[in-house]
Amino acid sequence: MSTPSLTNFIIKRPWLKRWMTPLAKWYADAAGYRKLGLKADDLIPEESDTVLLALKRLPPKEAYDRVFRLRRAFQCSLAHQLLPKDQQTKPEEDYPYLMPIIKEIEAEVQERDDLEAMVVNKRKS
Repeated sequence: MSTPSLTNFIIKRPWLKRWMTPLAKWYADAAGYRKLGLKADDLIPEESDTVLLALKRLPPKEAYDRVFRLRRAFQCSLAHQLLPKDQQTKPEEDYPYLMPIIKEIEAEVQERDDLEAMVVNKRKS
């Protein structure tokens, strides 16, 4: 699920981070998902087993909030309307709630694969 990212490269260079931060904020606003009340993690496709497992591990309140946001955004899309400003997602509310769980699951899968691929050699006495 994880894709290559330039985030660590950019964060390690303060001059590049200062240059990219306004561009990132502009892009997030231009994407329009916040105007429908969605968070960035709401846009992750639910097609992989990793994401489905992460959704099952969500706390009940967070899962309910996600479904509510998706249904409200779908209704706004059908009506060709945006939410009022007070109901739109603010940048400080747009925190990653699903990606940490996805990364944790990917680490578990990687660890399981490593353990299954391990070869045990007997010592000769």
